Amino acid sequence: MLRIAVVGSGPSGVYTAEALARQDAVPDVAVDVLDRLPCPYGLVRYGVAPDHEKIKSLQGNLRRVLEDPRIRFLGNVTVGGALDPPPTFGRGDPHLAPLALLSLYHAVVYCVGAATDRRLRVPGEDLPGSHSATRFVSWYSAHPDEDPDEFVLRARSAVVIGVGNVAVDVARILARGGEELRRTDVPDAALHALQDSRVTDVHVVGRRGPSQAKFTTKELRELGDLPGAEVVVRSDELALDPAYADPSGLPPAARRNVEVLRGWAERPTSGRARRIHLRFFLRPVELLGDDAVTGVRFERTAPDGQGGVAGTGLLEEIDAQLVLRSVGYRGVPLAGLPFDASAGIVPNDAGRVLRDGQPSPGEYVAGWIKRGPTGVIGTNRPCAKQTAAALVADAPLLLARALPADPLEGLRSLGADPVEWSGWEAIEAAEAELGRSLDRATVKIPDWAGLLTAARPIL
Repeated sequence: MLRIAVVGSGPSGVYTAEALARQDAVPDVAVDVLDRLPCPYGLVRYGVAPDHEKIKSLQGNLRRVLEDPRIRFLGNVTVGGALDPPPTFGRGDPHLAPLALLSLYHAVVYCVGAATDRRLRVPGEDLPGSHSATRFVSWYSAHPDEDPDEFVLRARSAVVIGVGNVAVDVARILARGGEELRRTDVPDAALHALQDSRVTDVHVVGRRGPSQAKFTTKELRELGDLPGAEVVVRSDELALDPAYADPSGLPPAARRNVEVLRGWAERPTSGRARRIHLRFFLRPVELLGDDAVTGVRFERTAPDGQGGVAGTGLLEEIDAQLVLRSVGYRGVPLAGLPFDASAGIVPNDAGRVLRDGQPSPGEYVAGWIKRGPTGVIGTNRPCAKQTAAALVADAPLLLARALPADPLEGLRSLGADPVEWSGWEAIEAAEAELGRSLDRATVKIPDWAGLLTAARPIL
């Protein structure tokens, strides 16, 4: 039997497991999907906004794969461990070395994503009140590494730096408020913080023009559907974009974005309680404040005629007591694996991990740690298939190595305490019960202790 470990249970990991289980070149395959968390689905559980029920429904597709008898989910297992780990709340992370894991499996596929945000690298970035958007998303998604009480939304004005879908998500959640989120699975502490939020103005700011923004038209239009908020767009900033006057030459998605923004710029204000300001051609140069963020200083930019922008020297300040940075993701090195720091990926050839330029037998990558943070959820499927094909082609060599009978016992002997699929089902049941007790739908458990206690109920 070809025994394979897939590290990471987000879309790239699940799609890899699916491709390996369904190939027919090697008929006898067993795949263990390992995850540091006791819960599966990765960013589909912990990165999709709680009011995006259609996207969250993808969990059902991932679930069907993980319930395949050839595939086994094992949560609460940390492999590698970041050399520069992000802030965590409430749990240390004993981890298994990649070499030790490879002693239990013929092959290991790392699908660990891009675990950190890119930084602005401007003065004041680390002031209290300045956070990565990823941490804010993790907070309202109940990621157990985040303190459930981290965000007390006393700010009146928030600045979100970046114009991608994550930036639009966090702006929408801030503008939506708590009462509209009661029907979702947002954790209770975050719900109360959003209900009590004082934020009235959310500024979403990009250094380039509207035709180069990375948000999708669907995400953009959702901002205009919020019952308690209005979208404010400045026509003079739109006009700076060379494509604004004649967007016909733009790709279809960018053209639709410009048309939506044009409609909002021409619409009179409605006087709603909250406002989302979409700003363009502003580059952050400094976060202001002494003991906490009080604002952001921007430099006005202008098109440089080559598809980019250049600074003009003109400065503008926006008051803000909360700043969320959403300027892209970056892979982080894992102890025991090679890493290309310039690209933010594990060096690889079609998914085969390269050590000193040569394929490392039995080690593979898929997803963002393989190709960088590009594409959408569906992009992970062909990426996973490519890696699975490389692994299957290598199977004769991989099968020559003898292994212990069951890697689960080997994981335990190495100090891991895996949560199996039945433990995940117990977490689901506990979250449904928590929702009923709060007169809500299913409510996520936001902390390590709660999750692990739910996974192993006392019978």
